[in-house]
Amino acid sequence: MSAIPTEFTNVTAVAKANVYFDGKVVSHSILFADGSKKTLGLIYPGSYHFGTDKAERMEIVAGSCEVKLDGSDSMTTYNGGEYFDVPAKSGFDIAVTDGIAEYICSFID
Repeated sequence: MSAIPTEFTNVTAVAKANVYFDGKVVSHSILFADGSKKTLGLIYPGSYHFGTDKAERMEIVAGSCEVKLDGSDSMTTYNGGEYFDVPAKSGFDIAVTDGIAEYICSFID
């Protein structure tokens, strides 16, 4: 498993937040010189479903969450330092029961 990044240099940060589920999931986009994009966010306690257009890698920076990918029958727990991949044109359920989960979402071509 690769190391979760702790910082990004030479990026453009988008000030306008992406706010979901009445503010219980909030992220900011960062744009790279090569045209790629990531979002950095927080997930507060609750259960949420996200759909994907592009494939995504969700890296958990801190905290923990339970995830069920669309088409799966079981939840898997991910803690800080771990990640999961979500296929394009798919989705996932994510639940945080305690504290706040911090994440980096990378959009995979």
